[in-house]
Amino acid sequence: MSSPYPLGLRLAGRRVVVVGGGVVATRRMPALLDAGADVLLVSPELTPALRAHVDAGRLRWEPRRFAPGDLDGAWLVQAAIDDPVAAAAVSEAAAERRIFCVRADDRVAATAWTPAVTRHGPVTVAVLGGGDPLRAMSVRDAVRVLLSAGRSPGATAPVAQGAPAGAPRRGGAVEGGGPAAGRVALVGAGPGDPELITVKGWRLLTEADVVVADRLVPGLLLDELRSDVELVDASKIPYGPSRAQEEINRIIVDRALAGAFVVRLKGGDPYVFGRGGEELLACAAAGVPVTVVPGVTSSIAAPAAAGIPVTHRAVAHEFTVVSGHVAPDSPASLVRWEALAGLRGTLVILMGLKNLAAITEALIAHGRPARTPAAVVQEGTTGGQRSLRSTLGAVAADVVAAGLRPPAVVVVGDVVGTLDG
Repeated sequence: MSSPYPLGLRLAGRRVVVVGGGVVATRRMPALLDAGADVLLVSPELTPALRAHVDAGRLRWEPRRFAPGDLDGAWLVQAAIDDPVAAAAVSEAAAERRIFCVRADDRVAATAWTPAVTRHGPVTVAVLGGGDPLRAMSVRDAVRVLLSAGRSPGATAPVAQGAPAGAPRRGGAVEGGGPAAGRVALVGAGPGDPELITVKGWRLLTEADVVVADRLVPGLLLDELRSDVELVDASKIPYGPSRAQEEINRIIVDRALAGAFVVRLKGGDPYVFGRGGEELLACAAAGVPVTVVPGVTSSIAAPAAAGIPVTHRAVAHEFTVVSGHVAPDSPASLVRWEALAGLRGTLVILMGLKNLAAITEALIAHGRPARTPAAVVQEGTTGGQRSLRSTLGAVAADVVAAGLRPPAVVVVGDVVGTLDG
């Protein structure tokens, strides 16, 4: 086979067609959206992560099977399906229109390959491994380590220690060295920017055999997983919240007991309204060792990204983080809103948009002035970040008027305007 010609595609505003709405499309979509592509997704069904992109207006979805006319006007097509007959039909339609086609089912039949990619600020490194995705990822990971350490990729450094190039690293390694299997890591992925995962969190993610991911984890992190990693979309699990969590616990424990290294990847921090404690207890009951990797929580990062410090000298000496997913008047609420209304510091509310009107009314009723500055930050630290400034008395109506939606962080307190010019 001849060597591929490396090329960086500038896709901003250009039509890209993705055929298939499963795990492969879920992993590839964030990079296309990050490149600014005008994406048309064709598939009868979608994963919840892809549905979230559709609901946010980031791409257009045709809920049906592929038709050759879908490629009219396209610059690139990705056949993210494992049906060789259907994928061949996509390839044929692309060839007729001279459009490059990436195929998940058959790299030999594809006219374009998706490289292993790492991003470091403005630098993007793409590696092709001669048809061996594991080799490409091994080299990619070594380059990322060098970039993260501030070293030139030309510096001498060992690559793929302890295994031949391209060999899968099943089970990773324990802190003291040596092989390990049948273990779990609860990893906080941060608030949305893929570069805000910790170095340790990223390292464990590259070693994982199984990744169980929430809907809010940065999609570009999933794009960098090894091709042999089993990706479990936790938001796709059926039942209500309690039953779904039981199923997530079962999946984590079962995979670990079967000898896999499982990374439970969670948006923000595992222990800040992330139910990480329940997952740790489930693993402990089954005798599965667990590593907990804290993450950057959106309760601090989202306000910071919008220019709001949660504390500031002579303005706020305290900040309180609460969940707003239960209405103040619900018997299930564990929050003492009357006590929070009496605090002088900053109040940060997560998962509170649905009940924002009731929350603001409760705070005002218990003495927090309606003129208190308030702000809402949607999708903080990501390319979709939006924010508004308001007051406690008006913020609920302003959110509706502005069309803000979850995930969003609400900030109440004088710090909202502290850094404004």
